[in-house]
Amino acid sequence: MDKYNIVQKTVIAIILAGMVMTVILPLMYFTTVAFSSAVEMSQFPKRIVPSWTLTVMVEPTEDGEFELFHDRDDGRGYRSVITSNDPYRLESHFKRQYNVSLSGEELIADFSRTLTEGPLEFTYRKDTFYNFAQFFIIANNAAPALKNSIIVSLLTILISLTLGSMAGFAMARYNFRFKEKINLGILIVRMFPVVGIAIPMANQLIRFGLFDTQIGLALLYSIPNIALTAWITSSIFIGINKEMEEASLIFGANGIQTFLKITLPLAFPAMAASSMYAFNTAWNDTISALILTNRNPTLSLVVYKAIGTTASGIQYAAAGSIILIIPALVFTFIVRRYINQMWGSAKL
Repeated sequence: MDKYNIVQKTVIAIILAGMVMTVILPLMYFTTVAFSSAVEMSQFPKRIVPSWTLTVMVEPTEDGEFELFHDRDDGRGYRSVITSNDPYRLESHFKRQYNVSLSGEELIADFSRTLTEGPLEFTYRKDTFYNFAQFFIIANNAAPALKNSIIVSLLTILISLTLGSMAGFAMARYNFRFKEKINLGILIVRMFPVVGIAIPMANQLIRFGLFDTQIGLALLYSIPNIALTAWITSSIFIGINKEMEEASLIFGANGIQTFLKITLPLAFPAMAASSMYAFNTAWNDTISALILTNRNPTLSLVVYKAIGTTASGIQYAAAGSIILIIPALVFTFIVRRYINQMWGSAKL
């Protein structure tokens, strides 16, 4: 029996380790790309962990210029990459190729030592966030797109939670005709992909002057999330003790006050979990934003277009993807603890 348990635990540990590595290794590689310079992108095999420094060898020439040699880690040692004593050319080369943000005068001052000491190696610290800054320069609408994504996501959460929680409360508290069919219909709406709704939705948004607007996108993203929020919150509202609401009414509170001060706080775990789904739907969508926006894209759409148009600078698109991922991770970690509480914490 003990041998069986050991084998079982070993197999489970191997499976879990494999699953973790399947997630972590691609993420590490992707992060490395986001922090890699143009020269490092040409290295093979690619490093899993990004480097934070650059080492070059500089040798003076007979013409008074400086010849730079760089080791590309391919086993063939240093290779000549550029010969110049023009500070502007050197500054541009170090920025574009190595992500090193130093002025040309500083580089010339360092390299001048080779005139008396001979060939020397120089190690410089890379500009850690150079690719991220370049992403906003290359995709010049990235900053407005980031603002659009934030506003659209917040509006989606607001609309989904407001209408979804009220629908969930009605489904949990009241009996009315076709209640079961409506409940089933809510789930069916959730099954439709957002992009499937986007095309007919575009016609309606154009009619009401909401095409290519933040509120128009938010309305589209809210359609499936209202259904999901109603379904989740109705399960929580059913578990909330009605006597607490009745006691609130006896002590003088009206129905709205009772809902806001008694019922809603008890259903907060469900609201938080629903907001996570609503946020991720709005934040990560690309195809629907491509259909419904023109001059006001979201950040995910800008990153999508950057990947397709920066074949020689994929590291910039990767940096933009990191910018896109971070808010989603932060928001998910904020509300993650409510997911485990969602089905039990409201039963008092």
